[in-house]
Amino acid sequence: MSKKIDLSSEDRQQILKLSKERNVFLEGNIIKLISDSEDQEFKDYLKEALDKDNEKRRNRLKITRQMQAQNKELLESKEENDNLMVELKEALNQADAAKQAALNDLDLLQKKTQFELIGRIVQISLWIICGVGVLTTVLFLFAMLTGRDTTLLGNTWSNLFGILLTNSFSIIGTIMGVKYASEKDSSTENKK
Repeated sequence: MSKKIDLSSEDRQQILKLSKERNVFLEGNIIKLISDSEDQEFKDYLKEALDKDNEKRRNRLKITRQMQAQNKELLESKEENDNLMVELKEALNQADAAKQAALNDLDLLQKKTQFELIGRIVQISLWIICGVGVLTTVLFLFAMLTGRDTTLLGNTWSNLFGILLTNSFSIIGTIMGVKYASEKDSSTENKK
């Protein structure tokens, strides 16, 4: 055991005065090393200082434990946030993939609809051209069989067939041009 420190009467009085006037006490292991001598008031002071020091140590330990618990909670929260961020990124990637799949499906549906519309237009155009051609031919044949003058009707029939053929190729060319342009636009958008 270490040797106790003996304080002079004057030193003890100053320490007691400091505690009464400013409420300042000795702290730490030094309290255990000071000899209490035979002065009862100083003995009481040392006991009070030791009790206050122990109380402060308990409070500091309590605060330290609280800080450690809070740090542990913060670390757990950070880990949970990191996990949520990973899940959020995965969900975002899945949403982007679903969006791209939906855009591809929409593009395919539009192309299918355009193709069906173009097919319908070509089909109706061909029916009209065939119908007008058949009707004009029937009229021309009827005029020839009935003995009527077919000069005007023959020229009209010839011109009508020329116009119908020209217009049918024009319609088909326009449809094919629109189809080609829409395919080129969609391939350019897919590259972006």
